Amino acid sequence: GCDSPLNLTSQKATDAVDGIFRSLRDIARVRMHMKQFNSIHNPGSNTHQASASYKPLLKQVVEEICDPDRPDPVDIEHMSSGLTDLLKTGFSMFMKVNRPHPGDHPLLIIFMVGGVSVSEVKMVKDLVATRKPGTQVIVLSSVLLTPHSAVELLFAPDRLQPDAHI
Repeated sequence: GCDSPLNLTSQKATDAVDGIFRSLRDIARVRMHMKQFNSIHNPGSNTHQASASYKPLLKQVVEEICDPDRPDPVDIEHMSSGLTDLLKTGFSMFMKVNRPHPGDHPLLIIFMVGGVSVSEVKMVKDLVATRKPGTQVIVLSSVLLTPHSAVELLFAPDRLQPDAHI
């Protein structure tokens, strides 16, 4: 709501910062129902405040998919396709049948709604290469984010249809 630095007032700056934090709280509220991926911040402990860390959501998801020791991911579901998978899913109601792990397939397709940055794509590529060699990964997104466009989207008045001209 400010076209030049000369028109910037303390109230406009405060309103903009309040809007950013409102957006971040909305994002946190949407993810509260998740069991595993509900936070990107690990606060550490009372005795080790320095051990607080940040772990991006995309990194958490890819690590979970590429972890062979986790047979049944909590927040990630395998989508059945084909008659064999449908029969396994149907029989799992009556018998103990393990669902396929999302990382079992040699092709991993990730689609990021809202955008993905080049550094995030590189992180995914490196994680998959080290944790699950031989798996091909395709990262798709609604937009390729730059630092400038990410900030524009953060300040967009309507986040569902941003006027960021990306």
